Amino acid sequence: MSVMRQARQWGAQMQAVNEKLKSLRATASTGAGMVEVEVNGLGEVLRVKIDPALVARGDREMIEDLIPAAVNQAVSKARQLHLEAFQSATSDLNLPGLEEMLAQLGREEPNAEA
Repeated sequence: MSVMRQARQWGAQMQAVNEKLKSLRATASTGAGMVEVEVNGLGEVLRVKIDPALVARGDREMIEDLIPAAVNQAVSKARQLHLEAFQSATSDLNLPGLEEMLAQLGREEPNAEA
């Protein structure tokens, strides 16, 4: 297969993967379910649900702690969905080093923000 044909095939597959990822969902919750976040497979936040009791208590500091924790967990799950979809879409492509690169991406942890 020519390099140009592989490139066109790769582009079409990546477009299909992105469309699929938009429809996939990942959720995470923190604080025993007090905060729940839903993201799509691209890591875009779709929904944040906060327990009304937590809001009623006015515990702003706890809310501020729980939201980023839930978002980070959900985004981490979305990254795994993304990696799996990418691996599936590229399994038939003969690109040197691709398998090793994907394996490395699967082992990386997101950077912690202060």
